[in-house]
Amino acid sequence: QVQLVESGGGLVQAGTSLRLSCAASGLTFSLYAMGWFRQFPGKDREFVASIGRRSDSTYYADSVKGRFTISRDNAENTVYLQMNSLKPEDTAVYYCAASRALLPTPASAYVYWGLGTHVTVSS
Repeated sequence: QVQLVESGGGLVQAGTSLRLSCAASGLTFSLYAMGWFRQFPGKDREFVASIGRRSDSTYYADSVKGRFTISRDNAENTVYLQMNSLKPEDTAVYYCAASRALLPTPASAYVYWGLGTHVTVSS
């Protein structure tokens, strides 16, 4: 019943911006911490950013600090990832995920996952 649907990916040039969205359904969205992960070709999925239930806490991977911003709108059951100053090394499939943890640390268990959206950054 739970569905997480990512959108907003695409092909962009380095130095530009992109905003990803993840619409959630089938769960009480405000009771879940949310996270964004990404997967490079041939690599395992890695943590990008996460946000607490009421946006009171956020976590970012070192590789995206200062460039990416995670946010959420509980009224719309949606979590966002604003990606600025994109680099070719940001090219990946981006996934959103939901966690029952109170603190959305990178090590928290994320129990629901979307199918991902592709982001390609060209030089």
